[in-house]
Amino acid sequence: MDKELQDILARVDHTLLAQGATWGEIKTICDDGVKYGCASVCIPASYVRQAAEYVDGKIAICTVIGFPNGYDTTAAKCFMASDAVDNGADEVDMVVNLAMVKDGCWDAVAKDISAVREATRGHILKVIIECCLLTEDEKIRMCRIVSDCGADFIKTSTGFSKGGATREDVRLMRENCPESVKVKAAGGISSLQDAEDFIELGAERLGTSRIVKLAMEQEKAEGAPDENY
Repeated sequence: MDKELQDILARVDHTLLAQGATWGEIKTICDDGVKYGCASVCIPASYVRQAAEYVDGKIAICTVIGFPNGYDTTAAKCFMASDAVDNGADEVDMVVNLAMVKDGCWDAVAKDISAVREATRGHILKVIIECCLLTEDEKIRMCRIVSDCGADFIKTSTGFSKGGATREDVRLMRENCPESVKVKAAGGISSLQDAEDFIELGAERLGTSRIVKLAMEQEKAEGAPDENY
């Protein structure tokens, strides 16, 4: 495998969030995430404890809360975040309350994020703002709020709405967040060119399962042995 692909894989949150995902499929995601040197595996909360025990520190465990709609109460999101950390999650991706965003209830949006930030107890927090549902002004406002609330990442999309990451949104996020807040692109990343473009525009993480599949295809084409850890 070439170094360029390895560098891309090191930024990938290898993701499986399908409603019907089985434990066998989650184990495969974990095996492949470890084998290909991904940043984390992003999986449903109900599998976090099992997956954390299974990988035994070989890869970071990421999960999602308030997902995919974001309209859970703040108390519910805080419980989910705290429970995920207790179960072994290293990273938490939360969805903002999009109804509050559309209503312009900015203080309430900030309080929601800040409360979850506290509930994660120092673990990595990524805030999904679902760019495809926001105006440009709303995206810029959310960049400022997410930054002020102390999140580690701002994330483009859940991948469950009407659109995923775009180059324009990643550029906008990078331009409107301080360097301390990293950008995660997610949703619709289907090629190495997509991955390269998003990284060039400032994305530190990529939420996708497709890049690992492309690495597997490249490996088979090169005749490399298929080994699990």
